[in-house]
Amino acid sequence: MKKTVLVILALLGAICASAADYSKTLRLDYILTGTAKESSISLVKMKSLDGWAGRRVNMDKLLLDGNGRVILKDAESGKVLYINSFSTLFREWQNSEEATRVRKSFECVLLVPMPERKAEVTVELYNDRAEKVAEYTHGVDPQDILIQKAVCNYPSEYILRSGDSSDCIDIAFVGEGYTADEAGKFFEECRFATECILSHEPFASMKERFNFVAVAPPSQESGVSIPHEGIWKNTALSSHFDTFYSERYLTTLNIFDLHNALAGVPYEHIIILANTDTYGGGGIYNSYMLSSTRHKDSKPVIVHEFGHSFAGLADEYFYDDQYEQFYFSDVEPWEPNITTLVDFESKWKDMVEEEGIVTKADQAAQKQAEREKAAKKGRPQAKDWAKEVKGYKVGLYEGAGYLSEGVYRPVPECRMKINEVPGFCPVCERAIRRLINYNTIEQD
Repeated sequence: MKKTVLVILALLGAICASAADYSKTLRLDYILTGTAKESSISLVKMKSLDGWAGRRVNMDKLLLDGNGRVILKDAESGKVLYINSFSTLFREWQNSEEATRVRKSFECVLLVPMPERKAEVTVELYNDRAEKVAEYTHGVDPQDILIQKAVCNYPSEYILRSGDSSDCIDIAFVGEGYTADEAGKFFEECRFATECILSHEPFASMKERFNFVAVAPPSQESGVSIPHEGIWKNTALSSHFDTFYSERYLTTLNIFDLHNALAGVPYEHIIILANTDTYGGGGIYNSYMLSSTRHKDSKPVIVHEFGHSFAGLADEYFYDDQYEQFYFSDVEPWEPNITTLVDFESKWKDMVEEEGIVTKADQAAQKQAEREKAAKKGRPQAKDWAKEVKGYKVGLYEGAGYLSEGVYRPVPECRMKINEVPGFCPVCERAIRRLINYNTIEQD
């Protein structure tokens, strides 16, 4: 009997010992280096943050694959303490023409709960064919004296506080291009951005699961850099338009600085608001989103980019003259709102209202050409979008993921395709709802 009790106690001790410490976050700083065909991962340093703002349920489960994964395991038992997926600007760059002739490095920060005892972290990178292209494993000792505690005391305030970080998803706003004197302006625009997001379903009906906090690192100059206009600004995050030579693509490469600015608040997802009226933005799944705040279309852009960074939704628009190709006919995309039909069962086949609905890309392109032609002639677009969207049937509409053929979207128009539509389509809305539940409710 005594021996049995000792065995049970030993087992309980082992289970408890291989847990995560929710009183701290382990920040992992990496450099991702490579070309179009090569990828490597290097550890720069590890830091410690107070508290853990990530999910506390489904710790060993993935909902979306992303283009990268971070896995935290107990070193002794091999038990998975935490797993998460993400995407990177590095992966996008690898699809550019520049990557065929230049080697570059990109900063990457991953957050995991601090382990209670020695652990192992594995970082994996995948290409657009879902093939693993890089893997790096290293040890973590929570007692390591070189794990520096990160602290920051930039001005901050809560825009919405629904509850404790243990129960809510923590979203952090970061100001870019706001001087110290413009902090008040930044906080006001954070309130605007929060209203934008919470005016859309399913965020509106699930707002009690979110906290929004704003942090205002001061920039030396007001505004952001616009290289194609010869404008370069000294700002907190050194963000700029013209990412990969695309004029409206607004991003920052200074990921370490971004996370340094947030060291004083609990955060899991990041929204960067840029002090500019120039149209543009960008969103990277489980990394960050960045948007201008004062353009007339800032409201839909903020929501669209948040769809990328928070929910892993793909762009549903398409071109015929791009260099990059992110999706292939024999690979099912990991993003929940587009499909190549390789594994349509895993997407929204159960939501299709009428079998065999396929709108060909040339018809969609023709409609777009008609809109553009009308706009050039000065005729206003008098479309009643609420009425039009209500009439959409969920099905398969060819043209998505930047490709006019072979990739399909759920409806003709959605917030992930154009700014004019008032909200997300039923498929995107369900995908977001599932992700919110995954982050807050234990799944079977």
